[in-house]
Amino acid sequence: MFDSVTYVALNSALDGLAQRQRVIANNVANINTPNFHAQRVQFEDELSRQVQRGNGAVTPTVQRSLEPTRLDGNNVNLDTETLLNIDTVLRYQLATQAIDGTYSSLRAAMRTN
Repeated sequence: MFDSVTYVALNSALDGLAQRQRVIANNVANINTPNFHAQRVQFEDELSRQVQRGNGAVTPTVQRSLEPTRLDGNNVNLDTETLLNIDTVLRYQLATQAIDGTYSSLRAAMRTN
């Protein structure tokens, strides 16, 4: 069960989403740092490819944002970061609920034996 594609993919998604939350926090913390460039975490496309191949294990990648910069050379946009954080939190909650459902099924199966 713990090596099923679904379980591994959900854990990979949680790792990627947690990494995204850390990157968003770092972006916001540096909103006034001259020449700071926001970063973005990518993992969903690779996760989809790996699941189709029967493996859900992926490692998130962090890339520099290509969004335009302000006059101080910084390209962090608080509106973008806020919306991305909300989306990330909702996805994280969904993934944890899916994993909780897996554990609930396992607990129920253990009680019936």
